Order: sequence, then structure tokens, then C-alpha cells
Amino acid sequence: MCLIALAWRAHPRYRLILAANRDEFHARPTLPLAEWEDAPQVIGGRDALHGGSWLALRGRRLAAVTNVRRPPEQEGRSRGELVADFVRGDADATAAMRALANDATQYRPFNLLIHDGDSLAFASNFSGAASPDIAGDSGFAMRMLDPGIHGVSNGGLDAPWPKTAMLMAKLGEWVAASAANLSTDNVPDFEPIFAALADTTLAADDRLPDTGIGLERERFLSPAFIAHPTYGTRASTVVLIAEDRVDIIERLFGPEGSFLGERRIHA
Repeated sequence: MCLIALAWRAHPRYRLILAANRDEFHARPTLPLAEWEDAPQVIGGRDALHGGSWLALRGRRLAAVTNVRRPPEQEGRSRGELVADFVRGDADATAAMRALANDATQYRPFNLLIHDGDSLAFASNFSGAASPDIAGDSGFAMRMLDPGIHGVSNGGLDAPWPKTAMLMAKLGEWVAASAANLSTDNVPDFEPIFAALADTTLAADDRLPDTGIGLERERFLSPAFIAHPTYGTRASTVVLIAEDRVDIIERLFGPEGSFLGERRIHA
């Protein structure tokens, strides 16, 4: 993933609402949202090169990852392993993060969100990405998230990047509107969330982060949705976890933002 916003214990029906875009080279082989053949209880998209994922669930157990944009890209284990390992496992969020602290430097720079069914935690091996509950000498930091609206892209948690701030605000508006109409809104309208994920607005130069890639690339990567022939947004995903159900909606895109279809799974 390259952009995630989530509402944690902020809605009367859904304990966790997650909206995310995955940006990637269009040539990279990818498996769409589905049950995994080697782990049928796991649902998610999958990286066909390394077998990991950017977002996956098993029941109410969820993990999602973004890269951290700090060139040059460090070598290491695939970030997608972190998602696959957590959703296949049984450790709670705190135990999983404590175990990861010992191995965090082995992975390429990451931001990781994990939900164990009860708690939601964030971790990064990028120094300064979070105000930690658990920290290590290697730059690893972890924190349990308080209820509310949170967001992360390729920098720190809740960093005021334009696209992160926009998606957090739009998700917050949707949560408020949905909660206000809960008695009659039996089937929530998710289109406002997908509209925010589809926003192609370029950020103003004076609001761009400086991640060391130059102004032109910062501009190119500034929208929530990136439409380009070779690199861009390949999936927009909304996940809703309630007490009695889990819903996942994924929309797939090709070069230049061409729509390739939608998949909905109820677990």
C-alpha cells in the first residue's frame, strides 16, 4: 500500500474501517483479492513475485503495509512477508510487535498496521515514524493506536502529507454521516470513500514533503490516485470490520487509471 486511512473504534457499527490505495509498477505480477490457495482462510491481494501481500485478513485479523520513501531504497526482506506472517499467525498485536522488534532491520523500510481483533498497532523500522510505546536501538518503533481517524502514506504515522490529510478528512466525514444515518442506512454508500481514493489532485508545491526524490517526483506522487502508463494506483480497497461481519471491496486499475473491475467478499 502507499496510502491508508482508517477509522478505529470511531463508528457505532464498524470497529475498524480502512481505505487504502496500492501504487505499483503495472508490469509487476500481482494476484487480485481472493482466498489464498495455500492458506484458504486468508483473504487478500498477493505479490506474485515474493508471495507476500500489501493488505490481507484472516477473520478479523488484518495487516497492511506501506513502504517508507527514503532513497536510496535499502535492500532486505520483502515487506509483504510481514503482512502474510501476521495474518497466518495467532500472536496478539503486542506480542507480534515485540517479536518483530528483534528482526525489523532485516526488512526494507516499512510502515505496518496490524489488527488482532481487539487491538490496533502501528510499527515502523524508519526512525521518527511514530511516538513509540516500544522502541529499539535500530530505529524500530511501535505504538498502540487510540480510537479515532489515522492515516499513513510513505512517511510517518498521521504525517500531514496532503493526500494523507485529505483521505483522513474524507473518511472522517463519511464516518460522521454514516453514524448519523445509522438507523435507516442499512447498506452504507461507500462511493464517497472510493471518490476520495480516486482523487487525482496534485498538491501545491509548498505542501509537498521532502523525501529526497526531487520536486518533480514529489509532485507526481502527491495525488491519492496516480494514473500513469507504467506506474500508478493498481488497487483501491475498503475494509469494514464489524462485530458480526467483515466486508472487503477492491477495485482494480490498469495503466492510465483504466478500470479493470471490482471484487466484493463478505467474511
